Amino acid sequence: MSEVSMAASADQPAPYTVAEELWRQTVIAVIAFLTVVDLFATQAILPTLVKAYGVSPGVMGTAVNASTLGMAISGLVIAYYSHSIDRRAGIIVSLALLSLPTALLAHAPDLTTFTLLRFLQGLCMSAAFTLTLAYLAEETCGTATSAAFAAYITGNVASNLFGRLLSASIADSLGLPANFYIFSGLNLLGALVVALTLTRMSHMSVQMGAPRSQFDVWRRHLASAPLRASFTIGFCILFAFIGTFTYVNFILVRPPIGLGMMALGFVYFVFLPAIVTTPIAGKLVARFGAQATLRAGLAIAIAGLPLLLAPALWPVLIGMALVGVGTFLAQATATGFVGRAAHGEAGSASGLYLASYFLGGLVGSALLGQAFVAYGWPACVGGVGLSLVFAYLLAAWVKL
Repeated sequence: MSEVSMAASADQPAPYTVAEELWRQTVIAVIAFLTVVDLFATQAILPTLVKAYGVSPGVMGTAVNASTLGMAISGLVIAYYSHSIDRRAGIIVSLALLSLPTALLAHAPDLTTFTLLRFLQGLCMSAAFTLTLAYLAEETCGTATSAAFAAYITGNVASNLFGRLLSASIADSLGLPANFYIFSGLNLLGALVVALTLTRMSHMSVQMGAPRSQFDVWRRHLASAPLRASFTIGFCILFAFIGTFTYVNFILVRPPIGLGMMALGFVYFVFLPAIVTTPIAGKLVARFGAQATLRAGLAIAIAGLPLLLAPALWPVLIGMALVGVGTFLAQATATGFVGRAAHGEAGSASGLYLASYFLGGLVGSALLGQAFVAYGWPACVGGVGLSLVFAYLLAAWVKL
């Protein structure tokens, strides 16, 4: 593979042909795919894990999503040390280390060990995720930044689809251990792709030993109303996404729908529309602005919620597709906005955003899991709706 530079001059258009730009966007999406493919793939085998460990759906859902706690903590740590971490090297090391807990999950003897390993996966995934967002923000400018972030989130969407499908098919045909070994191999492949494709940073955005206190940088970020709103919106987006796509699995395998494990994997073709729509987030932001694009995404997700309550497969699938399209469009928009609004501190701002984002996933998994067990699927969907409506209201502050 040839190396791909993300840099573009601030006062000149990027000298990319159509083919070069397509290659550039593809590389970004592939890196994203291989960074977070472990995060959501395990959700596709939740019913199998419930049987394997003999626990309730709520308990297993919380254990599987312990990765989001690791991601929230890692996001804060990377945000604090962002000024002294080489982006490219950090991504490579994070993805290589990620392969270790992934492989160990193949033989986790109990739920506590499983939960700890998922937590460790989250630490590594978030480090790679945060450093990649910082790299993209610092090595692009203008509309190229929005396009790069849209490509990265598109890779996240693809990991949701193909990661879940791959996990469900492997677990069903080869068993749980083989599933985790194969995903460990994908982690190592991600490190190799980064090493072969990303250039070293074209300018020294990394300030080794920068004297400025990172706590001062954080306070400046948190004093900004647009950034505060963006961080909270990120929390709400993953709260809603995790709540929907974790517990809908149990609705799909129970009567009256009653899907088998292989069929459950194919259900996640509902993410195909999001793979088509997410890449245009940058163009939508350029034309309509971040606020309007963000609200459009959230409105699409909200529109899908009533369909999730239908007692038949096709309405539920359409509802899932709408939630996927809306949340990923909102996520691409919010992520790009944070990179632009950080004013030269993209690493720390991206870390704070991702810490809030993944904390929302953890809280959503825990709270909505309890709601699901105690009050059923309608209560879970109601909690998702409240989160999305709150994010829609907060979008009023998303403007530069």
